[in-house]
Amino acid sequence: MVDMPRLTWLLILMPAFAIHAQNAGPSAPDTRAAELRNLIRETPRLALEQVPLADRLPNAASLVTVSSVAAGRDGVVYVLQRGDQADPVIAVNTEGRVLRSWGKGMFAVPHSIRVDPEGNLWTVDAGSSVLLQFTPEGKKLRQIDVGELATGKDCLTPVLCGTTDVAFGPDGRLFISDGYGNARILEYTRDGKRVRAWGSKGTGPGQFQIPHGIATDGKVLYVADRTNARIQRFDLDGRYLGEWTHLGRPFALKISGGALWVAAMTLEAAGQGQPNRASPWLLKVDPASGKPLGQIELPGPHSIDVNNAGELFAGGCCGGSNPTAFFWLRRSR
Repeated sequence: MVDMPRLTWLLILMPAFAIHAQNAGPSAPDTRAAELRNLIRETPRLALEQVPLADRLPNAASLVTVSSVAAGRDGVVYVLQRGDQADPVIAVNTEGRVLRSWGKGMFAVPHSIRVDPEGNLWTVDAGSSVLLQFTPEGKKLRQIDVGELATGKDCLTPVLCGTTDVAFGPDGRLFISDGYGNARILEYTRDGKRVRAWGSKGTGPGQFQIPHGIATDGKVLYVADRTNARIQRFDLDGRYLGEWTHLGRPFALKISGGALWVAAMTLEAAGQGQPNRASPWLLKVDPASGKPLGQIELPGPHSIDVNNAGELFAGGCCGGSNPTAFFWLRRSR
């Protein structure tokens, strides 16, 4: 793959989605939006404070859309960004010092970055449906070409046609959300062989409208079915277990510390810049019942990660405060 031309990057900066409230069941959209706001108000606030890490970088002006952020085992923060003036993958510490970077010419549309149980990094490309595995130092270990890219009107935008996220199951199993066109989930083995795929476009059980984020606790697979404003649950063989529709419009998911962390938008119909518009929130959720255990307003919903200390990392992209910013949500001091 080669570097994308500047015009293509400008297309990526255009809003990749429209935030709409959605009627699901007998409740009107405004009623659902009010119910979610009430749920947030009634949920205890998490004792976290936002630290704008991007502001600490010496080359922050070279960043474009920060699509995803991941927390390494050693406290390193890995940033995945879409601009052509800096490397796509940038490793920094919480003081804002750049430790290393890599990846120019390896991506079409960088979308998600995750740390696997062995401490290696995986990136997910929404423009090519290619997944890459790296060591924390940036050495490429593996490549999975998912293929079967959506085309034309099936793409979300002309450049967003492919995979969105990856989760790590038992025995090295990989679960991939293929959300920007194909509306499906795929399973691969540790060595990159496809096991199965399931899902189609729609609103029924096991159907999706932009499966954008994915996470697993080793027994249940949780899928952020973004445009359908629900989290669907499956066993690891793809059997539908149920769904939650009370947590807003989910974008990103993470299992950590026995909880499911959900980055979501609220459901107001007003667009950005209008009164009473949707806003991004983080919900800490009981993964068995779906009950919210904690909440805090987010800088943006597109990506979250949680370190071993229960502190979070998030970007400001896609409905948030600043698409080029990323944040450390540390314990309040």
